[in-house]
Amino acid sequence: MTIAVGDTLPALTIKTNGAKGPEDLNTGDFFKGRKVVLFAVPGAFTPGCSNTHMPGFVINADAILEKADAIACMAVNDAFVIDAWQKDQNAEHITMLADGNAEFAKALGLELDATGGGMGMRSKRFALIANDGVVEYIGVDEKGVDKSSADTVLGQL
Repeated sequence: MTIAVGDTLPALTIKTNGAKGPEDLNTGDFFKGRKVVLFAVPGAFTPGCSNTHMPGFVINADAILEKADAIACMAVNDAFVIDAWQKDQNAEHITMLADGNAEFAKALGLELDATGGGMGMRSKRFALIANDGVVEYIGVDEKGVDKSSADTVLGQL
């Protein structure tokens, strides 16, 4: 079942890119007590994610952070890949979440089977706004970047 407005985000451990390499991050702790914009991409360095989705959040980071406490980007990649992608995209204001085994995506009901394209299990392209871990907005894109774009999320804040 897909997570919906009013639901609490699941608490599990994934990875983030720390100063000395991959670090554990508990999603329950990360979202607790603050308003967080989370957007997810099928994969770091993929064309739509690198050319459209991430740049929108980089460009709009200041405006989003006026209304939210944090911006996070999740990808079903390892922490080394998301670290390199964060640097490539000049996304230093965005917390990168490495859901390497798609566990968080599956817990949200937003996994994407991309095995037909040789990419394994991934995350659907989506964005959500969570306040103290409770979903206030969720937009899932089946094609393109519309419901999960930075402009759409900014309009929801």
